[in-house]
This record gives sequence, C-alpha cells and structure tokens, in this order.
Amino acid sequence: MTALDDLARRLEALLDRVEPLIPDTDPAPDWGAGVAFRWRRRTGGSRLEPLPRTHHIRLADLQHIDRQKAEVDRNTRQFLAGLPANNVLLSGSRGTGKSSLVKALLTEYAGQGLRLIEVEAHDLIDLPEIVGLVHQRPERFVLFCDDLSFEADDPSYKALKAVLDGSVAAPPDNLILYATSNRRHLLPEYMSDNEQARNVDGEIHHGEAVEERISLSERFGLWLSFYPFDQQRYLDICFAWLAQLGAEAHPEDEQVRRAALQFALARGSRSGRVAWQFARDWAGRQGLT
Repeated sequence: MTALDDLARRLEALLDRVEPLIPDTDPAPDWGAGVAFRWRRRTGGSRLEPLPRTHHIRLADLQHIDRQKAEVDRNTRQFLAGLPANNVLLSGSRGTGKSSLVKALLTEYAGQGLRLIEVEAHDLIDLPEIVGLVHQRPERFVLFCDDLSFEADDPSYKALKAVLDGSVAAPPDNLILYATSNRRHLLPEYMSDNEQARNVDGEIHHGEAVEERISLSERFGLWLSFYPFDQQRYLDICFAWLAQLGAEAHPEDEQVRRAALQFALARGSRSGRVAWQFARDWAGRQGLT
C-alpha cells in the first residue's frame, strides 16, 4: 500500500466518524402531514416529525373526571379563539385520565386548527428551537409533555421556566403548554426541605429548595388534580369501555364485575388505564369464543 493509499484510507475513516456530528440541514416540518408531531433529537440535529396515527379518544369517552374535563376544555376553547388562556398542569394518580384528556382534546379540535407537539422531558432544553418553528404558523399548538418531572440538578427545568414565564422574549400567542405529572410541584420533595423553613414574626418563610420547587409549578396558570377511583367508578369505566369495544356486557353481570375486580387486584390499582386494559382483555377473549 502506497503512502497515498494509506492517507486516503485514514481520511475516509475520519469522515465516517465526523459525518454524524455535522448538523443536518433539515427541511421545514411538513405541517400538512398530520395533526400531531413529535420532537426528535438525534446526533447532529433535531426535527419535528409528523405522527401518521393518533389516538382517537373522545372527550365523551372519559368518565368521572367531569370537572377536570370541563376546565381544560374551556381553556382550550379560549386558546383556539385567540383569547387569553393558561398553561395547564395535570397532576395526580397514575392512570386516571391525564394524558388521555389531552389526546381527546386533539380529537375534538383538530378540525379547528389545534395541533399537538409531543416533547420528552429531557428534550425541553430545545424549547427555544420549537418556539422558533411555530411562532409564525396559523395553527394553534399545544406543547404536550407527558409524565413531566425533574431532578433537582436537571438543566431542562430552567429552560422550561424561561419559556413559560421567565424570559425577556414573550412566548408566541399560538403556543401553550399542557403537562402531566405524578408530582404536583414537578420536583422531588424531601423532608430536609421543610427544615429550612423559618418563623419570622409568626409568618412561615420557606427555604430556598421549597421556593425553587414552587416557582416552577406556579408558572402553570391552571392546576388540576386527579384522584384514584373507588370501586364503583372503576367498574363504571370498565363497562363504558366494553360498550365502546362492542362487547356484550351488562353492568349487572356479576361474572364481568368479578373479573374486572380481580384484574384490578392483580395490578394493585383501580385506575382508568387498568379499566381500559381489562376491557380490551375481556372483549378480546369473548371474540375468540
């Protein structure tokens, strides 16, 4: 092998290693390809990718969260009408309909220009880039972050604070944030945080850790809490989903009720998610007979 051949081989190997690090010249998002998008980070660049299929959950399908449903629906209609509206934090027990409610809003209002952008919590540091892509679009975008929570040293939550309320640049009028979380304040809470509180002339002054935690969650203008379902509400949801799936099951059918309760007991939860899973399992079994 000549020295020139060796140099060419080395250069080729170097290009193979460097090429993935070169930023992509991504085309603009294909806004007509769907009503929902996902922010994808990859080596060398990030992009908004349209989702070819979305969950067709309807607001009417969601049971026993009427107050939360009405509040988020009203806020979304205000947003679509170009009226003042708030960022929304849906917090509480797992499987109680938080993320399903956001998906149902897209089903309800996609025809009126509502679009959904799904962003993972660890990608929130890219929020300024997403804002730059949508700020001149005619559509109305809900930035959806499911299961949002941070550790105390996570840099992403500072980027989120800036976009929500803490930056000199105003957020675009056509973008709003809906987030779900099992933590009301989004950050972990420790017993030691409360030990930093001080009593000043009879008033409680929280320590820095508590103030930092509250300062993030209070940037959401609408807080809605979700609670575990009792047995009867869980069964109501099971039978509602069974009806949606076309299964023959009457609410007074003791066999179905017993099977639904055993299904929940095995999973340690009477949630809407477990009810949906039971309904799919039962309807599928009946379809095989």
